[in-house]
Amino acid sequence: MYFGELPVAEAEGAILAHSRRLEGRALKKGRVLDADDLAALNAAGIERIVCARLEENDIPEDKAADLLASACRGAQVRVGPAFTGRANLFAEADGIVLYDPERLDGFNLVDETITLGLVQPYQAVTQGQMIGTLKIIPFAVPESPVQIAEALASQGTPLLRVAPFQPLDTIMIQSRLPGTKESVLDSTLRVTTDRLDALGSTLISEARCDHDHASLTDALRRAVAADPKLILVSGASAVVDRRDVIPSAIESIGGTILHFGMPVDPGNLMLIGRIGKIPVIGMPGCARSPKLNGFDWALQRLCTGLDIEPRDIMRMGAGGLLKDVPHRPLPRASAKRTDKVPASRKPAASRSEIAAILLAAGQSSRMGPTNKLLSTLDGKPLVRWVAEAILASTAGRLIVVTGHEADKVSAALSDLDAEFVHNPQYALGMSTSVRAGFAALPDGTDAALVCLGDMPTITAQMLDAIIAAYDPVEGRAIVVPVHGGKRGNPILWDHRFFEEMQELDGDKGARGLLAEFAHLVAEVDAPDNAVHLDIDTPETLADAGGTLEKAE
Repeated sequence: MYFGELPVAEAEGAILAHSRRLEGRALKKGRVLDADDLAALNAAGIERIVCARLEENDIPEDKAADLLASACRGAQVRVGPAFTGRANLFAEADGIVLYDPERLDGFNLVDETITLGLVQPYQAVTQGQMIGTLKIIPFAVPESPVQIAEALASQGTPLLRVAPFQPLDTIMIQSRLPGTKESVLDSTLRVTTDRLDALGSTLISEARCDHDHASLTDALRRAVAADPKLILVSGASAVVDRRDVIPSAIESIGGTILHFGMPVDPGNLMLIGRIGKIPVIGMPGCARSPKLNGFDWALQRLCTGLDIEPRDIMRMGAGGLLKDVPHRPLPRASAKRTDKVPASRKPAASRSEIAAILLAAGQSSRMGPTNKLLSTLDGKPLVRWVAEAILASTAGRLIVVTGHEADKVSAALSDLDAEFVHNPQYALGMSTSVRAGFAALPDGTDAALVCLGDMPTITAQMLDAIIAAYDPVEGRAIVVPVHGGKRGNPILWDHRFFEEMQELDGDKGARGLLAEFAHLVAEVDAPDNAVHLDIDTPETLADAGGTLEKAE
């Protein structure tokens, strides 16, 4: 790849190395320069410009990122669309991340132009969470290192996979000494139940007994007879030796102690054994607390069906100092939902907290006496097409802003995983709905994708491409889809613009901000006209094959 200064007259088809702001327009880094761009540069009096030009056997950054991320992708891992040489990898299931760190090192040692960053091995992740990012550093990479890295990533089994949590029917035994408070045991029961629920497993029963050899032996025998997949023992007194009460009770009914102790604090005094095929964990005292501890690491592995050998536990010391780590065993997002969620719902992204605001408050005056959002396309209301596309994307939250005929719009979406916000000022223009949507965003939201309820042909894939392009650190704080040289919707806004969005007025939306912050706008190529097609009139609805809502 050539990289350096070129005369503007010779730069057509070259890749712009650094963003340039011109009168009335901005040329972004990475843009392939066309004749119009060169004319604008000439008009600005710029004679030479720093560019890159691909040579034979060079692979463009996005193509290389897609190729290598796909080669790394194993079971339960999804690759997002590449943008500016970056392809992110996401978990397709709640589980733990598995890869060989030495193999990852080998991949990253191939060439400085190819980089792959992953979360820690064995880290618990939730469905939709970003677990890795593959970044091609320059605008293109020679074919040779890409081929070597691809071979390393896919040799045998792919480099990266997620082991999903499997439901384990679990029995818990708690022992007590004179003076042990039942409230302490009740609290431990609640914390343990929550831990198992977060991992997709169930505590099917709990038993309490005295903390002595005979009582624990009897309780273990009855637990084994119930044939659970896992037995947890929380002792009134911590295990301090392999010959202590809990391990001796396990051995007395034919069980085996696999390992005692672990290089994780809190969690040092954990015991793992086995009775037949049933794993048994002697819980450390810290497991009474919901804070992350070594017991969580062992439990997470068992709940994915992985065997734990003594060597596995003894290698947990790297990162094993967990004292005062504030987070819980799994992010709150992993809590199992009890409300109805459509079967088509795909994972929510936790790469960052990206919300989608669906504007569904307008009066649709150009449609006549009917509400265009409730008109149907293939038997489905237009607003529902958009809502389902959002829920099938990697956006993490859907906020629907209602106004005109709010009850009907809400009813059309009532079974979807959406939050509804009513805008009583909807008649004053779209900006009032935008303000209502942004005001409803929870603290910690990183970005918001503003979607229009009358664009039924927008797809989850297009939304994912917009989300994938978002990276405020690299200057992509606003993301806009483009088709045929014309910008469309939806538009993604970084949190730095939330205040400005709540100060909008009238019915023009936020287009003025696009010009004001042109240097922070990233454009994403759209494959079709869906980013322009909004259903505003009976004619456009008929052209799309839809049917008007019957006016009452």
